[in-house]
Amino acid sequence: GYVGDTEGYFFPQTYEVTEALASRSEHVLGVEVTSSPVGDPGSKRNLTGSFQHARYQDPAWNPGGIWRPVTLERTGPVRIRHLRVRCRDATEVLATVSFRAVLDAAEACDVLLRSAVGGTELVEQRRLAAGENQMEWSLGIDEPALWWPHALGDQPLHDVVIEVTPCDGDGVVARGVEPSHRKERRMGLRQVDLRGWVLHVNGERLFLKGVDLAPTRAALGDATPDELRRDVQLARDAGLDLVRMHAHIGRRETYDAADELGMVVWQDFPLLGGYARSVRKQAVRQAREMVDLLAHHPSIAIWCAHDEPFHVEGDDPVGTDDPTVAKLLAAQQLPSWNRSILDRSVKRAIDKADGTRPVIAHSGVLPHPPQLDGTDTHTWFGWSIGDARDLAGLARALPRLVRFVGGLSAQSVPTSAGFAHPERWPDLDWEDLATAHGMAEATFERRVPPVDHPSFASWQRASQELQADLVRHQVETLRRLKYHPTGGFSVRHLADPHPAISSSLLDHERVPKLAYDALRDACQPVIVTADRLPAELLAGDAIVLDVHVVNDRRSPVDGLEVEASLRWEGGEQRWRFGGAVAADTVARVGSLQIEVPDAPGPVVLHLSLAGPTLGPDPIERDDRARIVAR
Repeated sequence: GYVGDTEGYFFPQTYEVTEALASRSEHVLGVEVTSSPVGDPGSKRNLTGSFQHARYQDPAWNPGGIWRPVTLERTGPVRIRHLRVRCRDATEVLATVSFRAVLDAAEACDVLLRSAVGGTELVEQRRLAAGENQMEWSLGIDEPALWWPHALGDQPLHDVVIEVTPCDGDGVVARGVEPSHRKERRMGLRQVDLRGWVLHVNGERLFLKGVDLAPTRAALGDATPDELRRDVQLARDAGLDLVRMHAHIGRRETYDAADELGMVVWQDFPLLGGYARSVRKQAVRQAREMVDLLAHHPSIAIWCAHDEPFHVEGDDPVGTDDPTVAKLLAAQQLPSWNRSILDRSVKRAIDKADGTRPVIAHSGVLPHPPQLDGTDTHTWFGWSIGDARDLAGLARALPRLVRFVGGLSAQSVPTSAGFAHPERWPDLDWEDLATAHGMAEATFERRVPPVDHPSFASWQRASQELQADLVRHQVETLRRLKYHPTGGFSVRHLADPHPAISSSLLDHERVPKLAYDALRDACQPVIVTADRLPAELLAGDAIVLDVHVVNDRRSPVDGLEVEASLRWEGGEQRWRFGGAVAADTVARVGSLQIEVPDAPGPVVLHLSLAGPTLGPDPIERDDRARIVAR
């Protein structure tokens, strides 16, 4: 007999098969799987997000198939068909957990509904009608142990149990009657709020240092639990607080790891680019399924309905005057069905289903009428457009556009590059690298031209140095703007799901690129940074650079000593500053008054920060430029 239809990759598809099983003793389950390839990338119909539309994926890869275990579950006469568990609010005095359940009863009956969170339990008698019964209730936990991001505190987790047991009209369970069905979750108790793009957890603000997570593998079902946890751990090891699940919903092990490690999660719904109008109803349904599946995880602090809800034909832009830039700007300013209808519908569905977290309608969209507030900004300065130094200029001119910054990185050639056949240099299969491995060929020609390098190793190294320099300096720029106006950033992306020339910090074998260490250095709890030197300094000019110390610690840092030196061929200039920085703030500790010497050639600005609570080794950073003759 026919069992039912399936649509949606990330949540369980369940069917009642009691009658079918009773009809005979042997059974075969046949499943027809359809996963159509992407046709028009601006009018997609599959809600697969980054699995079928991301530069770090092979576009020829088809993700279709059964990718999680198939199980047969036996219950009593009442089954918990759907369950949603959320922490509605939490303080040191009281936390409230909200439940929503759909109970499927074979016939009308009375039941005892037991819900427990840790050591707190609630048992209620309910009368069920035959068929589907929707119900909501809440449970208060006195003096709860609160869950915190790792930068703010501990991560206590609590077992959640929901049981439904048949009883008589007086609420008495007959001897020998077992619970008809039981479901378990694990959750943390906390409250989140996003104010002006600054995240507050349990009332404490947190500057979000983050990175996008691509699927751990292209075939996500083949990833081991250790591999899934490792990606979250690698993000934390880089000094980060946030992982953004980029345009996909991952496996449970990823969210469990984030809960345990105290990593905040920005969860994308799997929409990336443009979609056909026919997907709206299915997207709304699956948005509710996403909340049911994930809402109990304390690590998830932000929902996002759609990443970059536009598609522009053509190659990557190779400069601000490239026609593609104008097309991208127009795609974000002009009304569109994806932004105005689809994204609002999905956002509304998530808001209604959850209501305990902020929901962003779309990501990477500039302010546009009538919503002039905008969202997070995907800049790509120093790679797709402009210069890496342009980010600081954008912050001065339009501070609203740097409240939260994504699209921050540059492509580089991975260390594990056997797929590119380096031995063939310079006669690589450039077309294959672009189509199957994500290389932005036109942008490479502009930023790291292969023709300028005598060997593959030289080209590889140059690309990684460019990426590392861009990531470090742009992250430092955003940290210097902490809370005024910037609430955080997310670098794209941590690691590749398959061999790729991409913006990842770790390649598909998880071998670090230079940018991973650069990000880790830039994300230390306390750093010293200065305004960037111009790429070229004109001999005889006078410039002023402000020096800042950024403190992410929850306690003041006293007794600081900052040393700065500007070194050029045949000379140097030195400065020294001292002082203290309050908790969770940025302080300007001094200014460098520089008269550029008449010494054409390279120049290096070196900063060093030391203090009694910073460890034995000073925190250092360099900035490089060139002096040119007047």
